Amino acid sequence: MADDLDALLDEVETKFCRLQALGAGKRERGGGEAVAGERGRSAKILTKAVVDEEDIDDIIKDIIDESSFSQKTVKLRSKSGNPTSEGNSASIQAHGKSCCPVYIGGSSTPHGIGTNISQRTCDQLRCTACDFHVSHYNDYQWDKSCDYLFFRNNMPDLSKLRVKMIKKKGSRAYACQCSWRSIDELTDLRTDRQLRWVCGKHVE
Repeated sequence: MADDLDALLDEVETKFCRLQALGAGKRERGGGEAVAGERGRSAKILTKAVVDEEDIDDIIKDIIDESSFSQKTVKLRSKSGNPTSEGNSASIQAHGKSCCPVYIGGSSTPHGIGTNISQRTCDQLRCTACDFHVSHYNDYQWDKSCDYLFFRNNMPDLSKLRVKMIKKKGSRAYACQCSWRSIDELTDLRTDRQLRWVCGKHVE
């Protein structure tokens, strides 16, 4: 009886141990697959990061190459002694210059860009009150009977303006649609507070 019981216990123990061993094997295999999966994902991430870094390096290299090419192009253009380009740059610099201060004067005073050193009368005058170009006529002055309505209705028609223009050597008649002056000598516009004339900028 005792021998049969021992044999039965041995058989149960053997089967139980075998089932535990099989379960442990399955768990190990499952764990190995999980670890392998993690390793595979890590490898993919690392590979992607390396590819991204290579792409970034290529993009940076392309940008550097393009910028260096453009700099070389600019240097070559600046070194080229093309007189036409120099003339164009000079005209661009001259474009848009204004008189400071602004002068008006008689017919003997030369036109141009007026400065404190080069006192020239401005021939690009514009009125900020009526937004009209200021016309000027050499060796003429305005008749004393001129009024606002005369210039409002007749500017800039010279044939109609001649009715009230008087010939005078050395004088210069200025007018827009709201103001007019007869000038004999060089005059700084800042001294005439009533006039709203400004330099409309010169192109030379």
